[in-house]
Amino acid sequence: MGSGWETTTLAERAAEAMPGSLLAGAGYVLLAVVGASLFVAVLGMALIYAERKVAAHFQCRLGPMRVGPHGIFQTVADTIKLLFKEDIVPAQSDRVLHLAAPFFSMMATLLALVALPMSPIVQVADMNIGVLYITAVTGFGVLGVLLAGWSSNNKWSLLGAMRAGAQIISYEVSATMSLLVVVLFSGSMQLSRIVESQADGWWIWRAPVVGVVAFVIFLIASLAEISRTPFDLPEGESELTAGFHTEYSGLRFAMFFLAEFVNMFVVSAMATTLFLGGWMPFHIGGVESFNAVMDLLPPGAWFALKSAAVVFLIMWFRWTFPRLRVDQLMKLEWKVLLPIGFVNLFAAATAVVFGWYFFPF
Repeated sequence: MGSGWETTTLAERAAEAMPGSLLAGAGYVLLAVVGASLFVAVLGMALIYAERKVAAHFQCRLGPMRVGPHGIFQTVADTIKLLFKEDIVPAQSDRVLHLAAPFFSMMATLLALVALPMSPIVQVADMNIGVLYITAVTGFGVLGVLLAGWSSNNKWSLLGAMRAGAQIISYEVSATMSLLVVVLFSGSMQLSRIVESQADGWWIWRAPVVGVVAFVIFLIASLAEISRTPFDLPEGESELTAGFHTEYSGLRFAMFFLAEFVNMFVVSAMATTLFLGGWMPFHIGGVESFNAVMDLLPPGAWFALKSAAVVFLIMWFRWTFPRLRVDQLMKLEWKVLLPIGFVNLFAAATAVVFGWYFFPF
């Protein structure tokens, strides 16, 4: 059953509103950039606060409580502190690359956000190769990590950057193969069409068995790509001080920190879009009264709730599992996830050829 919502991206609205001049188009582009930047800043502070509270409750404590009601302004205070903190650049570092590295990491995050369909009308750019685009630009973020480790002239930073490069490049293979499962079933790489293809059921269960397997592989591989526990070896505090950003302080350290948390949202949003129906409500076939109640919640709220659930799951992992060793990390990818991913992709292709779809919801 269809959703009944019309899909119009911000880019399409800008094109319709342009009175034949480039000035109006440039204004819409500038507005989109400013809006995305503000969204990243607010989202990052909200996720940092949520992480602190989730960690506190897992450890039977309260977390931030002093700055504002229940400590809601603690991250704002920390942000202000970092903005005014001295930015120290090591004397023997490559100054240009050292200063540029955080911007590469933030750029990758911003470029990924513009393609995510958060509702039928909230999407900056709806590309017909959306899945390929997201895969490409998120992999671009490792360039900032490698530059940070190399330019710092610190052996611990360099070792953390080399770990990050090997880890991210390795796990990208499994993450991409899990995305191809959804591309096969939906018949498109355009993210908005993938969401619309789930009007009769989300791919996590409509794709028989392979949908669940692909979702699990994507979640594990994505955790490794964004260096979240138990895959936080590039920042291994116990052996590498702080890894690739050891020599960073002030605003540039804040940019790395912000990129890490916003990347967690990007991963959750991708999982929501590809496997959990995106902004589509939860429908049960033939139960119109139930479906009507589900439609009362706007699409943006559905997307936010699903993404928040995946974010909570990622935070749960961090405060539950211990960090893996480097050899265990690589063994998991090349000897476990990769073979399972290949078999799962072949099974998905077979299911698509023979039309094996589930329509329980």
